[in-house]
Amino acid sequence: MGGRRMLGVIGVGQMGGALVRGMVRAGVLSPDQIIVSDSERDRATALARELGVKAASGNPQVAAESELVLLAVKPGLVGRVAEEIAGSLGPAQTVISIAAGVPIAKLRGWLGASGAAIVRAMPNTPVLVGAGAFALAAPDVAPERVEAIKRLLGAVGQVVVVGEEMMDAVTGLSGSGPAFVFVMIEAMADGGVAAGLPRPVAQQLAAQTVAGAAKMVLETGQHPAALKDAVASPGGTTIAGLAELERAGFRAAVVAAVRAAARRAREMSESS
Repeated sequence: MGGRRMLGVIGVGQMGGALVRGMVRAGVLSPDQIIVSDSERDRATALARELGVKAASGNPQVAAESELVLLAVKPGLVGRVAEEIAGSLGPAQTVISIAAGVPIAKLRGWLGASGAAIVRAMPNTPVLVGAGAFALAAPDVAPERVEAIKRLLGAVGQVVVVGEEMMDAVTGLSGSGPAFVFVMIEAMADGGVAAGLPRPVAQQLAAQTVAGAAKMVLETGQHPAALKDAVASPGGTTIAGLAELERAGFRAAVVAAVRAAARRAREMSESS
């Protein structure tokens, strides 16, 4: 790859910065393998001081010097940035976009005749604590490149590969999903307070309960319904609470929330 760095990141705000920090801290990349830029140059310089990565003079330098170029800018800016770096890219490179609602066809048009491979990715905010969920769509990318990207992003969460037609559903589920879970944690804590717990204790117990339950699903491989049934003893406290959730339409509300978010993601894709 002609002396290029492994990863270039354009946009090191909350999400881009978290990805760089996660990869360095996990040891999947060394700081000298990463080059970064940002529209706020001080932000890139600060990250360079913090981690030892290189701060570029601008976006074209990042593109020219990187095997993988991660576009971590807002959807409204991705077109301008892609056109800016197109002349600095070649067929041996891969561009990864995390811009929500921006399809690969649109990215290909902006990147012109560069020939760079294009991957569309959807992360979620728990990458900030190394527990993200990533979905990748890479219909025209060689499997070995996809595997390399999975290894890098796996430093800050779990990665799945899906068809691009599924990305709107991914956005509705794992992209927007943390907000739905935060509301549930808040509501559980409110219930604890209503039952007599101090607020800090209620919030800690609610958050850890959600974290532990999610870990059980991931690590046991059991269906959530089976895990739920194992907790719900006949005539006990859990089944009484579950009956209230059913009465209030909890399941239907969660399904509707994910579908509404996915529908909005589709609308954004169609209008981009």
